[in-house]
Amino acid sequence: MIMIGPPGSGKSMLAQRFPTILPPLSFNEALETTRIYSAVGLVPSQEALLTTRPFRAPHHTISDAGLIGGGQIPRPGEVSLAHHGVLFLDELPEFKKNVLEVMRQPLEDGKVTISRATMSLTFPARFMLIAAMNPCPCGYSSDPVKECTCSQTQIQRYRAHISGPLLDRIDLHVEVPAVKYKELGTETSGESSDIRKIMGNRLAKAGLYTNAQMENAHLRQFCQLDRESRTLLETAMERLGLSARAYTRVIKLARTIADLEGVQNIASHHISEAIGYRSLDRRSGW
Repeated sequence: MIMIGPPGSGKSMLAQRFPTILPPLSFNEALETTRIYSAVGLVPSQEALLTTRPFRAPHHTISDAGLIGGGQIPRPGEVSLAHHGVLFLDELPEFKKNVLEVMRQPLEDGKVTISRATMSLTFPARFMLIAAMNPCPCGYSSDPVKECTCSQTQIQRYRAHISGPLLDRIDLHVEVPAVKYKELGTETSGESSDIRKIMGNRLAKAGLYTNAQMENAHLRQFCQLDRESRTLLETAMERLGLSARAYTRVIKLARTIADLEGVQNIASHHISEAIGYRSLDRRSGW
């Protein structure tokens, strides 16, 4: 997920809260995560096993080796330290472009392979990427109150740090507006994020845990679309120029939206909502 909004809209706070709505680590997940942290000496001395999901938030000055892993004797990087947890990249366009591009493999495969002359090591890296950015260098091009001071050239140069192939691998493009004063103290109840039973019953036989892990064969089995949904998705593909990768991600997201609604079949309004989360695909210059 990538969140786009002006400074102070709560993007970082939302990212930090995200691990609290994830399910607890299973025993096997805890073992895998502990092995990675043990390899770099980060397991607390008083703990034999990590029991909370990792939350990693590297600074934008990090190198590609720091993010992906490397060294003369390869060590896991931040993407592996975030395995089974959250990797938060704040101010995404501030990261060096070559650093961001090395994330494309782990986002696709859930692992990182580092090759050296004497060895080749593969580290697991199945993480949730949460990114945040301003809509422009000054941050206020989408703010209804404060005036943006950026030129169109500056905005395009700022956005160009994030490549199309990287955006293609991000499921949710969420615009986060500034919070109004009267809304700061308002208490609202959100919907439950616990849909594990719904997904588990459907995916268990396939050896999967989440909708994100589904491959093409699973999509045909669990994500059948009616005629209206197929027509809507086809129209969106043509008008927005969505790639084949974005096509499958829209369907997986629609499956999750339907699960949150507690219904078995994907309907056209689920597809419509999932397409709505591809907002950066609708903008010129991205």
